[in-house]
Amino acid sequence: MTELFEPLDALDHRLALGATGDLADLNRAGVLTAADVHVATRVARLGGETDPQVVLAIALLVRAVRQGSVCLDLARVAELDPERTWPETGAWLAALAASPLCGTALRIEAGLLYLDRYWHQEGDVVEDLLARVGRTAPVIDEASLEAGLARLFAGDSYAEQRAAAFDSAHRWTSVITGGPGTGKTTTLARLLAVLVDLADGPLRIALAAPTGKAAARMTQALVEATRAEDFPLTDRVAIEGLEASTLHRLLGTRADNATRFRHHRGNRLPHDVVVVDETSMVSLTLMARLVEAVRPDARLILVGDADQLASVEAGAVLQDVVRGFAERSPSPVSHLVTSHRFGDRIGALAAAVRDDESDVAWHLLSTGSENIELIDPADETRIKELLAGPAIRARECARAGDARGALDALESHRLLCAHRHGPFGVARWNDRIERWLQEHDGRDWFGLHYAGQPLIVNSNDYGLRLWNGDTGVVVGVDEGDRVAVFDAGGTERAIALSRLADVGTAHAITVHRSQGSQFTEATVLLPDPDSLILTRELLYTAITRARNVVRVVGTEESWRAAIGRPAQRASGLADRLAR
Repeated sequence: MTELFEPLDALDHRLALGATGDLADLNRAGVLTAADVHVATRVARLGGETDPQVVLAIALLVRAVRQGSVCLDLARVAELDPERTWPETGAWLAALAASPLCGTALRIEAGLLYLDRYWHQEGDVVEDLLARVGRTAPVIDEASLEAGLARLFAGDSYAEQRAAAFDSAHRWTSVITGGPGTGKTTTLARLLAVLVDLADGPLRIALAAPTGKAAARMTQALVEATRAEDFPLTDRVAIEGLEASTLHRLLGTRADNATRFRHHRGNRLPHDVVVVDETSMVSLTLMARLVEAVRPDARLILVGDADQLASVEAGAVLQDVVRGFAERSPSPVSHLVTSHRFGDRIGALAAAVRDDESDVAWHLLSTGSENIELIDPADETRIKELLAGPAIRARECARAGDARGALDALESHRLLCAHRHGPFGVARWNDRIERWLQEHDGRDWFGLHYAGQPLIVNSNDYGLRLWNGDTGVVVGVDEGDRVAVFDAGGTERAIALSRLADVGTAHAITVHRSQGSQFTEATVLLPDPDSLILTRELLYTAITRARNVVRVVGTEESWRAAIGRPAQRASGLADRLAR
């Protein structure tokens, strides 16, 4: 795949002054940033390396990690610019292997080039996971297991979930993966009840997720799952009260080290069962810290959708784990495939995108249905009607003091963008929707906070128990008292605006920020087809945020470009697990 870049002019602040040769050319072409160049030259200088090909490889490796890969596949570097003459792969690897940096700052594994840190982390994850899946299966009472499964997974509708729970009960390590609506939370809640029933004594269970918002949703989703009419009361009592935390909080953050925790290989977690939700968002670094901290005789259950966007940091761990164990027998991975959430059309659309069936996906989108709508980017009237309507309803409710009505209006619809900035970015569309609100009110401007303003929390606030990604709304009159109201599991929490430290406006949010969320209706804004952020995983994630209706604002070119552009994150994890 050829990448497109924006060339830099001589006065651009992104220009790496002092760079020469290939580094200078690639920096001017926009392939390498100034930081990529400076880090590479500094590492080479410290290690006594003068070979320009080695320095070039380091710069490309730093770039790859910055973009989410954990290593660099030199055999694919030419895809960055097929017109450029690149070093021959074998000779390039030989030069790197002979470098004084190899074995210290750099590592080579199966033809892939790593920074030492990520090589160690990937190796630790491989070693720990293989050791866990290679352990003798836990001893359980099969009769009690069958009775628990029959009680909690009765009926044909639970067939997939029952099979996943049966397999997980026999494993120390389980991976439960599936798309939205396939019953992952239902399976987890009932599996936990089965495990409590099988335990000889009290079972110490830890629930965790990568972010505070995801942890709060996990807690709420499990509560809702146990309130199902066919969930036995005795089992509900056995697992009620479980509350998820962030992975960082579970492992024990340290003020002196951002990537090390209080719990580690020498001080394991005390829990008998550790469950991680939204595992697709877990980076390689965090996964390495997690698996080393879980006791070998404790159960580790990883839950998530392997087809969604990966972590914003380096790694695509869940996807790699699923692929790496695909051929293993027995495999620790359970796939849930039947969706119970969507209408047939949205489910079919998401599946076509996921499976790279661009013709089928375009046909479903372009023909439309009551659940799917394609909107021409030039149709300003329809776009304004669609986006301004929920914002106006939320503002009217907020000004009347109806916090629940305002929250419901905002959560009924959300605009999802690929970018934060630019013509297709969150910042521009938040401003645009605010201008429509001002026109509706006959006003020229709003203050910092205005009635009906949707808020999104940008960092965890443990004092206020607000988590990164939490959303709320400003309630009150513009000229009088106003408060921020957040949804706390179906109840409203009012917080003084003066106490909020880091919040933004959320008429529109990025697809990354929407992960784990569901909206009654979602509108997806596609950027130009040459946007490197526009990938198959991003499109799939965006579509599956909608419960009832998904609308896409974009062109056929952008749609097909996204489906034909799978996220490229270089990693050796899957291959090393499969060996």
